[in-house]
Amino acid sequence: MINSCQKPGDSFGFSQEQIAGAIARKGLLSMEIEFSLSCNFNCPYCYAPRQSAQDVLSAAQIDDIILQAKDLGAEKIIILGGEPMIYPSIHERIRFIRKHGLDVEMFTNGSHMNPENARFMFENNVAVVLKMNSVSKTLQNEMTGRDDAYDIIQTAFQNLTGAGYPAPGRRLAVSTVICGQNIDELPAMWRRLRRRGIEPYFEMITPQGGAAGNHWQDLPVSKQQELFEELARIDREEFGRTWRPQPPLVGNSCLRHCYSCLVNASGQVMPCVGVTIPLGNVLETPLKTILDRSEVMENLRNYPRRIKGPCAACDNAGLCYGCRGAAYQLTGDYLASDPLCWHNQDKELEALPTDAAPYLPHRPPMLMIDTLCNVGERSGHLAARIKDDNPFLSGDGILGETAYIELIAQAVAALEGFHMSPAERAQHKGVLLAVKRFSISRASRRGEKLDIHLEKLGRFGDFGAVSGVIMNDGAHVAGGELSFFQSGPEAGAGDAENHSPPAHS
Repeated sequence: MINSCQKPGDSFGFSQEQIAGAIARKGLLSMEIEFSLSCNFNCPYCYAPRQSAQDVLSAAQIDDIILQAKDLGAEKIIILGGEPMIYPSIHERIRFIRKHGLDVEMFTNGSHMNPENARFMFENNVAVVLKMNSVSKTLQNEMTGRDDAYDIIQTAFQNLTGAGYPAPGRRLAVSTVICGQNIDELPAMWRRLRRRGIEPYFEMITPQGGAAGNHWQDLPVSKQQELFEELARIDREEFGRTWRPQPPLVGNSCLRHCYSCLVNASGQVMPCVGVTIPLGNVLETPLKTILDRSEVMENLRNYPRRIKGPCAACDNAGLCYGCRGAAYQLTGDYLASDPLCWHNQDKELEALPTDAAPYLPHRPPMLMIDTLCNVGERSGHLAARIKDDNPFLSGDGILGETAYIELIAQAVAALEGFHMSPAERAQHKGVLLAVKRFSISRASRRGEKLDIHLEKLGRFGDFGAVSGVIMNDGAHVAGGELSFFQSGPEAGAGDAENHSPPAHS
């Protein structure tokens, strides 16, 4: 299954008022779910890892997850994969979803879409998104890893249209990735689909999974821009549709993190298939709790204040933040500017790992953190080299014990500062309140590199707590829990700042 961020269609079926409401209540309007990662195709651009093990989620667990999404306000369930049509109880799962008043959308490669299954989809009002990357038999087979893929897809298309698709309430879309091999045929394909009332769902490939290792599919961003602009002209002049070309979806934008999430085949909740940061597992924690507590989701919902670099300054920033999946996969930062947007091709963009100094209030020699390596869900990995001018060094080059507490405190400040604008970093102040269960296993010396791993334990108003572990070449050095107090002009305001422990000074 491709990296599919939202459903085809104008505004993806949700009004701005609905989206604003979902943001305010930390709820959902849709949820993507993988019933299984099993697949009978081997598409070279697929985001999903190959999986041969038995599926983790049972049918009962899938049904429970769907009901949890409904309780959070979801109106639609989007079935991804793997290939949904080879999932043993696909009919039962669709009936369950429809029984509970939810819309169903399913991405499929066309396998097993015989006349009976096509009629079942039509009778149950399933919106079907069929993968079709080319009208060339040779190229279509090459892009699916099967010699019979073209025939499978064409048969599925005929069976779906024979069952009555497209029709009011029964949408049919064609999902197509944009690559160097098919770009010349896409304008004609777009016209054919529009004329038949079939929604074209053309998108840029996110550089992850199979796509990250199959560079023969790569296409210069400038060529993709030309295609977007050509399709916009076709829609405007031939079909009376006007839209602004912007990545990653032709004819639409992707702000789906404001109102949706992904539950993968092992129960992990993620922002989407491109932002592969586990937020929690629904087999261990309720979906509502995961989304309520998620710092990543809070930052994405608050994207107008959190997206960095040129994307933040773009004149279309209110309606576009590029592809968060591309940003994360290429920079390690889900809030970075999209490197695949043509507006950013001549700009220098932030990426991880990065120098930690800009995110800290400290200056040498008290500045001890060197690098911010990785940022996850309420977690981070930072690095520090013990320099000659470190004020905690003894005469024989041994790092003093209190330095480890300072290292963790500075790591917290750098991690929090990473999500703030320079103005916000200047206004937010904090105080270290307490150290608990702190232990030191071994000494560290001048010149050694230390890795600091942080996990945020909780946030209660102006108070926060973190767990920090310091490692040296894989061996435990020190660690414990630190508690903080934060004060600032926006403390307690109820948005993303509420989840930010302060800088230690």
